[in-house]
Amino acid sequence: MNKNKFLNKQRQRRVFHTRNRLRSDSDAPRMCVTRSNKNIYCQIIDDEAGKTLVAVGSQSKEIRESLGYGGNADAAGKIGATIAEKALAAGIKKVKFDRGANKYHGRLAALADAAREAGLEF
Repeated sequence: MNKNKFLNKQRQRRVFHTRNRLRSDSDAPRMCVTRSNKNIYCQIIDDEAGKTLVAVGSQSKEIRESLGYGGNADAAGKIGATIAEKALAAGIKKVKFDRGANKYHGRLAALADAAREAGLEF
């Protein structure tokens, strides 16, 4: 088997394993984090209704000017604080953190810590 195909299958397995563990009960919506080399995005999803409740990214209009570069831990911290503010305004206090296939490290950890400090419970 091609090495890239094998690595892609492993990544997909990690994503499905993480997501299925989080979907088991519906007491809290899922906070999904997606990152690229230049940007980071976060959204809070209600899996039962299949709807996105709150979404923020480093390309969002309200954040883009204040960030400068969206691919570092400082930008991730600002995204975490902003998603927490919007979630609390929408009445969401408790979420489940969906890291996807990424390690809980660096930008993801900075985003999660900023969201916790702003008032979200994981």
